[in-house]
Amino acid sequence: GKLTESEYVDKKSSEYNSKEEGKGDQWKAAWYGDRKERFEPKFLELFDKYMSEVGITAGTEGAQYRIEINTDFTEPGWNVGVMRQNASVDLSCKVKKIETGEQVASIRIRNASANNFWGTDFTSGYRVQETYAKAGRELAKFFIKKAKLRKIKD
Repeated sequence: GKLTESEYVDKKSSEYNSKEEGKGDQWKAAWYGDRKERFEPKFLELFDKYMSEVGITAGTEGAQYRIEINTDFTEPGWNVGVMRQNASVDLSCKVKKIETGEQVASIRIRNASANNFWGTDFTSGYRVQETYAKAGRELAKFFIKKAKLRKIKD
Protein backbone atom coordinates (compact mmCIF):
# COMPACT_ATOMS: atom_id res chain seq x y z
CA GLY A 1 0.00 0.00 0.00
CA LYS A 2 0.88 3.64 0.01
CA LEU A 3 3.29 4.85 2.65
CA THR A 4 2.23 7.66 4.94
CA GLU A 5 4.07 10.87 4.24
CA SER A 6 6.36 10.61 7.27
CA GLU A 7 7.21 6.98 6.39
CA TYR A 8 8.01 8.07 2.85
CA VAL A 9 10.16 10.99 3.99
CA ASP A 10 12.09 8.83 6.47
CA LYS A 11 12.63 6.10 3.89
CA LYS A 12 13.86 8.49 1.19
CA SER A 13 15.99 10.41 3.66
CA SER A 14 17.81 7.29 4.88
CA GLU A 15 18.24 6.03 1.29
CA TYR A 16 19.92 9.30 0.32
CA ASN A 17 22.02 9.36 3.51
CA SER A 18 23.29 5.84 2.82
CA LYS A 19 24.50 6.96 -0.62
CA GLU A 20 26.02 10.24 0.54
CA GLU A 21 26.36 11.45 4.13
CA GLY A 22 23.99 14.34 4.88
CA LYS A 23 22.28 14.25 1.48
CA GLY A 24 19.12 12.74 2.97
CA ASP A 25 19.00 15.39 5.70
CA GLN A 26 19.19 18.15 3.09
CA TRP A 27 16.49 16.46 1.03
CA LYS A 28 14.23 16.16 4.09
CA ALA A 29 14.68 19.84 4.96
CA ALA A 30 13.81 20.83 1.38
CA TRP A 31 10.78 18.51 1.39
CA TYR A 32 9.21 20.41 4.26
CA GLY A 33 10.69 23.83 3.41
CA ASP A 34 9.41 23.73 -0.17
CA ARG A 35 5.84 23.70 1.13
CA LYS A 36 5.90 27.20 2.55
CA GLU A 37 8.26 28.60 -0.05
CA ARG A 38 7.05 26.93 -3.23
CA PHE A 39 4.01 24.69 -3.02
CA GLU A 40 1.59 26.85 -1.01
CA PRO A 41 2.37 30.06 -2.94
CA LYS A 42 1.92 28.21 -6.24
CA PHE A 43 -1.44 26.80 -5.13
CA LEU A 44 -2.64 30.23 -3.98
CA GLU A 45 -1.35 32.00 -7.07
CA LEU A 46 -3.43 29.83 -9.39
CA PHE A 47 -6.43 29.68 -7.05
CA ASP A 48 -6.45 33.50 -6.83
CA LYS A 49 -5.96 33.92 -10.57
CA TYR A 50 -9.11 31.96 -11.38
CA MET A 51 -11.21 33.28 -8.49
CA SER A 52 -10.34 36.88 -9.34
CA GLU A 53 -11.94 36.37 -12.75
CA VAL A 54 -15.28 36.03 -10.95
CA GLY A 55 -14.55 38.90 -8.57
CA ILE A 56 -13.50 36.86 -5.54
CA THR A 57 -10.23 37.46 -3.78
CA ALA A 58 -8.57 35.46 -1.06
CA GLY A 59 -7.46 37.37 2.00
CA THR A 60 -8.13 37.88 5.66
CA GLU A 61 -10.13 41.09 5.72
CA GLY A 62 -13.87 40.58 5.72
CA ALA A 63 -13.48 36.88 4.97
CA GLN A 64 -16.45 34.67 5.78
CA TYR A 65 -14.97 31.30 4.98
CA ARG A 66 -11.69 29.58 5.61
CA ILE A 67 -10.34 26.75 3.51
CA GLU A 68 -8.18 24.24 5.35
CA ILE A 69 -6.07 22.18 3.01
CA ASN A 70 -4.25 19.02 3.95
CA THR A 71 -1.83 17.13 1.72
CA ASP A 72 -2.81 13.49 2.08
CA PHE A 73 -0.34 12.00 -0.34
CA THR A 74 2.53 13.15 -2.54
CA GLU A 75 4.06 11.23 -5.41
CA PRO A 76 7.12 13.27 -6.36
CA GLY A 77 7.51 11.34 -9.60
CA TRP A 78 10.76 10.97 -11.45
CA ASN A 79 12.28 11.89 -14.76
CA VAL A 80 15.31 10.13 -16.14
CA GLY A 81 14.95 11.59 -19.62
CA VAL A 82 13.82 8.48 -21.45
CA MET A 83 11.22 7.51 -18.87
CA ARG A 84 9.13 9.43 -16.41
CA GLN A 85 6.56 9.09 -13.67
CA ASN A 86 4.40 12.16 -13.22
CA ALA A 87 4.28 13.88 -9.87
CA SER A 88 0.86 14.01 -8.24
CA VAL A 89 -0.77 15.04 -4.98
CA ASP A 90 -3.94 14.14 -3.11
CA LEU A 91 -5.39 17.00 -1.11
CA SER A 92 -8.40 17.27 1.15
CA CYS A 93 -10.01 20.66 1.61
CA LYS A 94 -12.47 21.71 4.28
CA VAL A 95 -14.45 24.89 3.87
CA LYS A 96 -15.50 26.36 7.21
CA LYS A 97 -17.47 29.40 8.29
CA ILE A 98 -15.04 31.58 10.19
CA GLU A 99 -17.67 32.91 12.59
CA THR A 100 -19.04 29.57 13.75
CA GLY A 101 -16.36 27.08 12.72
CA GLU A 102 -19.11 25.10 10.98
CA GLN A 103 -17.88 23.00 8.08
CA VAL A 104 -19.89 23.77 4.96
CA ALA A 105 -18.01 21.67 2.43
CA SER A 106 -15.41 18.97 2.13
CA ILE A 107 -13.59 18.48 -1.14
CA ARG A 108 -10.98 15.92 -2.07
CA ILE A 109 -8.59 16.56 -4.89
CA ARG A 110 -7.25 13.22 -6.07
CA ASN A 111 -4.19 12.71 -8.15
CA ALA A 112 -3.69 16.33 -9.23
CA SER A 113 -0.93 15.92 -11.74
CA ALA A 114 0.74 18.41 -14.01
CA ASN A 115 3.11 17.70 -16.85
CA ASN A 116 5.86 19.94 -17.88
CA PHE A 117 5.38 19.55 -21.61
CA TRP A 118 9.05 19.74 -22.53
CA GLY A 119 10.03 17.17 -19.93
CA THR A 120 12.55 19.48 -18.31
CA ASP A 121 11.21 18.84 -14.82
CA PHE A 122 14.24 17.03 -13.43
CA THR A 123 13.87 18.28 -9.86
CA SER A 124 11.15 16.78 -7.73
CA GLY A 125 10.51 20.16 -6.06
CA TYR A 126 9.62 21.69 -9.42
CA ARG A 127 7.40 18.76 -10.41
CA VAL A 128 5.51 18.81 -7.12
CA GLN A 129 5.18 22.61 -7.26
CA GLU A 130 3.40 22.31 -10.60
CA THR A 131 0.94 19.77 -9.16
CA TYR A 132 -0.01 22.27 -6.45
CA ALA A 133 -0.54 24.91 -9.13
CA LYS A 134 -2.88 22.50 -10.92
CA ALA A 135 -4.71 21.70 -7.68
CA GLY A 136 -5.23 25.40 -6.97
CA ARG A 137 -6.65 25.91 -10.43
CA GLU A 138 -8.93 22.87 -10.17
CA LEU A 139 -10.27 23.91 -6.76
CA ALA A 140 -11.06 27.41 -8.02
CA LYS A 141 -12.79 26.01 -11.12
CA PHE A 142 -14.80 23.66 -8.91
CA PHE A 143 -16.02 26.53 -6.71
CA ILE A 144 -16.84 28.69 -9.72
CA LYS A 145 -18.84 25.88 -11.32
CA LYS A 146 -20.65 24.83 -8.14
CA ALA A 147 -21.57 28.38 -7.19
CA LYS A 148 -22.45 29.14 -10.83
CA LEU A 149 -20.26 32.24 -10.68
CA ARG A 150 -19.98 34.34 -13.79
CA LYS A 151 -16.88 36.03 -15.09
CA ILE A 152 -16.95 39.72 -14.38
CA LYS A 153 -16.60 42.06 -17.30
CA ASP A 154 -13.62 44.40 -17.29
